[in-house]
Amino acid sequence: MSGADGDSPLLAHLRARIEREGPLPVDEYMRSCLADREYGYWQRQATIGADGDFVTAPEISQVFGELIGLWAGVLWRTMGAPAPVNLVELGPGRGTLLRDALRAARSIPDFLAAASVHLIERSAPLREAQRRTLAALSCAEDRHRPGHACAVARAVTWHEAIGTVPNGATIVIANEFLDALPIRQLVWEGGKWHERVVDLEAGGRLRFAVGPATEVSAEAPRRPGAVLELRDGEEELLAALARREGPLVALFIDYGPMHWATGDTLQAVHRHAWVDPLSRPGRADLTAHVAFARLADKARSAGLGVDGPMTQAEFLGRLGAVERAARLMAANPREAGAIEGGVQRLISPSGMGGLCKVLAVRSGHLPGVVPFR
Repeated sequence: MSGADGDSPLLAHLRARIEREGPLPVDEYMRSCLADREYGYWQRQATIGADGDFVTAPEISQVFGELIGLWAGVLWRTMGAPAPVNLVELGPGRGTLLRDALRAARSIPDFLAAASVHLIERSAPLREAQRRTLAALSCAEDRHRPGHACAVARAVTWHEAIGTVPNGATIVIANEFLDALPIRQLVWEGGKWHERVVDLEAGGRLRFAVGPATEVSAEAPRRPGAVLELRDGEEELLAALARREGPLVALFIDYGPMHWATGDTLQAVHRHAWVDPLSRPGRADLTAHVAFARLADKARSAGLGVDGPMTQAEFLGRLGAVERAARLMAANPREAGAIEGGVQRLISPSGMGGLCKVLAVRSGHLPGVVPFR
């Protein structure tokens, strides 16, 4: 049942739609809350960071983006150093990851010279935030180098979908992107799977309800009240990646279980606190966990090679997170405590290091991706 902290601007539209069309499946509710062109969450300002609703790994420590940038450069060389190469980020947030990645990639100048950066972002406020972040990338050390980091950052192309990124060799980075793709929720009741829907109470408040029965091909424990989550957007994205011409590697980092699991994982966060997913439509961020074993199966079915998953702690550890933090601490002793604390937050097995998983998918002919092999 929804909370009672005042109507959001989107709530009136949702009420009218439910009264007109009937209860909304969970994926339609989630899509409206996030992507409504006027009142959706992605149209809001300042959603990320200490003054927003949540923080992501790149906002916690610069080490995260730096290691991803170095990883991309090393990967590019194992791909045969193709030029040009598309460096693509899905859902780039405020652009922090890319800024740190490009700064670290200065140590691989031939990679920067070959890179063409493409950001997949539908939110106008976030696009503007990304422009500001990348514009702040210092050119002082780069201006005499061809293809230098600040020039690459200023030549970014924005897209609404990856399908408009030019074909060719491509490296894709997706940190906390899949969890925001809308999910369907199915509930096992009366010996059948039923669509979970969002309906109205008599007073106009939103509530979850059990909708019509539906056929499902996925195997899942069938016990009363069991919840199965399906995310069609994953199949669509993987199919788009598989169709691309040229060698491709995509790195997915997100929250979710390593192995196959069921259960209700739909969650909302507002001002760094968990809230009822129905209480603030358009004002709270909505996400659901990524089922990594299922994601890997989908990638293989699409004809892609798969590496992982592994925990974020293991991934960053293999890339040298602790060593990179030590060098930063030595160079910035006054900030040593903050640097150490940020990296520990990223790699803690009981926190983000264990909750977040990492999976790479690749063109079938490419060898296994570092650091998985």
